[in-house]
Amino acid sequence: MTEPQQPAGPDDPYRPDTVVVRSGRAEGDRSLAPVIWSTTTFVTESVEEGRRMATSTGATRFYTRYGNPTVGAFESAVAELEGAEAGRAFASGMGALTGVVLGLCSQGDHIVTQHQLYAGTQMLLQAVCPRFGIEVTFVDATDPDAWDAAVVPGRTTLVLAETPANPRLDLVDLDRLGAIRGPVTVVDSTFATPLGQRPLDHGVDLVVHSATKAIGGHNDATLGVVAGSRELLDWIWGFAVLQGANASPHDAAAGLRGLRTLGVRLERQAATAARLAQVLEQDQRVGDVRYPGLPSHPQFALARRQMRSSGGLLTFDVGDLATGARFVESTRICQLATSLGGPETLVTHPASTTHVNLLPEELAAAGITPGTVRLSVGLEDAEDVVADVLAALGSAVR
Repeated sequence: MTEPQQPAGPDDPYRPDTVVVRSGRAEGDRSLAPVIWSTTTFVTESVEEGRRMATSTGATRFYTRYGNPTVGAFESAVAELEGAEAGRAFASGMGALTGVVLGLCSQGDHIVTQHQLYAGTQMLLQAVCPRFGIEVTFVDATDPDAWDAAVVPGRTTLVLAETPANPRLDLVDLDRLGAIRGPVTVVDSTFATPLGQRPLDHGVDLVVHSATKAIGGHNDATLGVVAGSRELLDWIWGFAVLQGANASPHDAAAGLRGLRTLGVRLERQAATAARLAQVLEQDQRVGDVRYPGLPSHPQFALARRQMRSSGGLLTFDVGDLATGARFVESTRICQLATSLGGPETLVTHPASTTHVNLLPEELAAAGITPGTVRLSVGLEDAEDVVADVLAALGSAVR
């Protein structure tokens, strides 16, 4: 589902595929490639200048844990793409999520989130947050009424969603989420990318990405980013400086490089993912094929309403644990690895890798079976990927 692109926002005359190429260049002077400021610290001209930068937010020429010109260029690029006022980059997606959760929540606060989550996020919320006296309520991501009902007025500080959700691609209604008043609303939009959807356009307060994935796009940078209002980002910045999970200039430059080709990569990956999903849906050896661009997706109408692109990920079931293991070990083009969004097509067996730490009932709540396979489409020829998956099915399903 790749819809005609509208301008990025009411004040931006350019469409997203143009913005992604032009953004984040203020620090580059005349250089087309990102300029890497590979330094930890900067010389100050006076004590007064040092005092000013040490007590202000976002100084990019003071100390790189506070800010850095290369990192700042990446932050501004993502913020522009998301229609946000500001951004903050982190050393990983989990660094970004932790910065948001612990930067905004305190002892006695309450968080509402969903059962269908990346397992790292789930472990942060259910294992770490209680140690700090932060209560967390989990709801069904696909039920907008459940989100509303779980919010405790005056106590719920944060409402955290992930859409599309890892790994089953369940969707959260962004309009309903953005309409929640009181707590700060946050969306992990990693699977969609800034070109796939813009949560802030729906009233959501903050958007988070593991830029390690499709934004970086080449499996060579570990990076996270948060974008939203300057007021909220200033608050998060204060915690992030103490947290110390700052992005490196080299990874930020790789993130900027990845952004330049995100549009064409996403278009190719979505086209191949749609082709593969259609083939698998007709294959009797495969069950419950999930792809937001398929009319059979239970939230297809919602996907069409809030997503510009259906993306490059799909999931399906191949039976029991042994069959799932045989399948992911039988592919040749599709490589067995846990990341996503890069140029190589990757297959993942969530029950034994990304979500291995979840209890059986938690896996069931997330819709993950022993035979669930997640596939992140790369840039190979679509028919070669289809042939590889079908051959692996022939080897795995007995």
